[in-house]
Amino acid sequence: MNIGRLKLTDFRNYLSLAVDLSPGAVVLTGDNGAGKTNLLEAVSLLSPGRGLRRAAYAEIARDGAKGGFVVHAHVEGAQGEADIGTGAGTADPDAEGSLRKVRINGAPARSADEMLEWLRVMWLTPAMDGLFTGPAADRRRFLDRLVLTIDPAHGRRALDYEKAMRGRNRLLADGSRNDGWFDAIETQMAETGAAIAAARFEMVRLLKAMIERTPEEGPFPRADLALSGVLEAGLASGAAIDAEEDFRRRLAEGRERDRAAGRTLEGPHRSDLLVRHRPKDMPAELCSTGEQKALLVGLVLSHARLTGELSGMAPILLLDEIAAHFDHRRRAALFGILDDLGCQVFMTGTERELFSAIEGRAQFLTVSAGAVSAG
Repeated sequence: MNIGRLKLTDFRNYLSLAVDLSPGAVVLTGDNGAGKTNLLEAVSLLSPGRGLRRAAYAEIARDGAKGGFVVHAHVEGAQGEADIGTGAGTADPDAEGSLRKVRINGAPARSADEMLEWLRVMWLTPAMDGLFTGPAADRRRFLDRLVLTIDPAHGRRALDYEKAMRGRNRLLADGSRNDGWFDAIETQMAETGAAIAAARFEMVRLLKAMIERTPEEGPFPRADLALSGVLEAGLASGAAIDAEEDFRRRLAEGRERDRAAGRTLEGPHRSDLLVRHRPKDMPAELCSTGEQKALLVGLVLSHARLTGELSGMAPILLLDEIAAHFDHRRRAALFGILDDLGCQVFMTGTERELFSAIEGRAQFLTVSAGAVSAG
């Protein structure tokens, strides 16, 4: 699956853009601030969520634009061809969740999840370099994106859980003692929370199996993965139904504690992804910056291969400033792995020389001040 043509209107620094794209590697080069990452962000919005920057829609629209932004892609692949468009207005930035629209082949989509029927998108950006040392919320978000590319229903589960938890937190804040209301909300939280934890648990299991298939002495170190959390501990020791019931009970018993804290203190919204550098037998957060980057790249590549095998479509990869972090040997190894994956991959860099190993095997485009030309 690949994007054959990408069109933007009033997107970031692009007034209007239409560019034809090739399958395989697409290399975007240009000065800092030219708009390379903006193009990757546009592609990332062809999937559910807020894209690789998680920006408010009002921020994405070009300064001075009155009608919001539009991203349109002509997608080609084994399932045929499709036209996917998405955009959002700026009239009410506080209601951004209701403003984004998606159309597929000219018809309104029921939700952004329908785009997953046509393409899966994953990304790696410099902002993610601190994934292992940053807050657990970043790792949960990363893990949920991995799950979503294989299990399209995961996004809806997360939304349902968040909605139920907000309802419980309101009851706590209001000082409610209505056990019936609490019981109903906590039952919903337990059901959706257990489903979220089970999907994450299964993703980690599958990803660990895929990592075992990578070369032991490969260019990117193997990672050992684990999950921490109340539900995850239950899933590791028993059946999912037992974990669900245990979580419901813990919510009920923890009402006074949570009332004092003003929020729900246990659940999948507090879980964490634990990563270790296997060759060094060291937690990822204690590794060097370069080792952490190599670990993260290895995880993304293993997940891309897993996605291709399970969904039947290789994901589109967005690798922002990826080549600058590695020496010539590791860059060449990365490009070789990407060739083997057979996916469309967008890579950015300030210098074309960083991609010399794929001259003749990639489409080179030059980005300059909101314009794109053949490189």
